[in-house]
Amino acid sequence: MTQPGIPNEFSLSTSCYGTRLRTIEDQAFAAVAMGFRRLELGLTDVPVPLNGFEDTQRETGITVASLVCGCLDPRSENISGSRLGSLDEDRRERALISVRRHAQVARKYGCPVVILRGCEVEHAALQPEAEALYARLAKEGPGEEIRSAIQCFVAKAQRKGQRQVDHICRSIHALIAELPGVRFALEPGLHFNDLLNLEAMGWVLDDLARHGLGYWHDTGTVHLRERAGLPGQGDWLERYGDKLLGVHLQDAAGDETRMPPGLGEVDFKLVADYIPSTAEKVVEINSRHGRAEILAAVQFLVDQGF
Repeated sequence: MTQPGIPNEFSLSTSCYGTRLRTIEDQAFAAVAMGFRRLELGLTDVPVPLNGFEDTQRETGITVASLVCGCLDPRSENISGSRLGSLDEDRRERALISVRRHAQVARKYGCPVVILRGCEVEHAALQPEAEALYARLAKEGPGEEIRSAIQCFVAKAQRKGQRQVDHICRSIHALIAELPGVRFALEPGLHFNDLLNLEAMGWVLDDLARHGLGYWHDTGTVHLRERAGLPGQGDWLERYGDKLLGVHLQDAAGDETRMPPGLGEVDFKLVADYIPSTAEKVVEINSRHGRAEILAAVQFLVDQGF
């Protein structure tokens, strides 16, 4: 048996490892050695094979608490969940097939939640406009004029994404009906032309919450959106806290995210006030940060009230 570390109440995303540890066995043992008892199967550039993971689970006692849709494939801008609301029927069908594959893996390893991230509004003119706004924000900083322009753009993207909201609702409803026992959670995306802004997220959750669809919060993504003049941590958690299944805990500053909690600008005390004890709390930071930074982040989060 492995010698466990001091247990903590968090999950560790496998995305924190990057290519440092190339087998799920090594990742699980390393997590347990740091005191984690739960893993999230997260997005990586080179996914690790899961062969033999059942034996590793029995030996370490570690469980899989959540799975980000797309984790079985190399990291991509267009991960599986992002196409469930596509206007193109073939894209939606391919996305459904991919999500089913991820849900089957979740079932195999006793993972209760599959996380679906973001969905781009499909409109030819929006992508270059969003990129121009990002460039302005980086050059000018978050002044009043650029924040107002971003708010106007997001409102326009929301209007143009109405049909896609209907498609994503239908897609997720079909998945829930096909895959009893697996819960799905929606997480907002970072981009200004993401379909699931604060209002649209509510439309989907209101439509499907009675079928078990939940909300998944991301502290880093929401902080960068807030910096750009969009709704912040309190807005999201106040509105959807009763549907919250979990949270990705990462820090952010400037235009950088996936920093270890405590090294950026996120108000984690505020976040802790909203997070119920039942919500899964996942440490998800960039793989360039190692064991020392992960352990320091855990201690920081404990000190903040998590």
